[in-house]
Amino acid sequence: MDLRKLKTLIDLVAESDIAELEVTEGESKVRIVKSSANPQNGMMMVPQQAVQHYAAPAPHAAAPAPAAAPAPAVAAEPTGHVVKSPMVGTFYRSSAPGAPAFVEVGQSIKSGDTLCIIEAMKLLNEIDADVAGTVTKILVENGQPVEFGQPLFVIG
Repeated sequence: MDLRKLKTLIDLVAESDIAELEVTEGESKVRIVKSSANPQNGMMMVPQQAVQHYAAPAPHAAAPAPAAAPAPAVAAEPTGHVVKSPMVGTFYRSSAPGAPAFVEVGQSIKSGDTLCIIEAMKLLNEIDADVAGTVTKILVENGQPVEFGQPLFVIG
């Protein structure tokens, strides 16, 4: 399904009084659910040929929102440059099953080298290094779903 069409559907659900919308197009199936209890707008992707859930933004309330609670203490930030996911999708370390990984921990890389692939909507997107250095950590397992902005690699 086209991203523009999906965005339009999410906007329509957000602006209307309906709480849920399910659309089937070919083999793709999308389910959009309006969630007012969820303070953040989120998107949860599930395996292929299953339903995808999208939380549509709740209508704007006239009353101000309560202050957010402080975030719990997070583990120490890794030292070095953190490469983050530019999109939601599935993380792959190699170009095909059984193929060698693009990079390994301890490997020297230069800017522009391919680090991984993120599959989003059946499109394979190569994620390239934006700095030169040595891969010190790989923070995601092969085949794991990733979110926008999620740390993937640490380059020292």
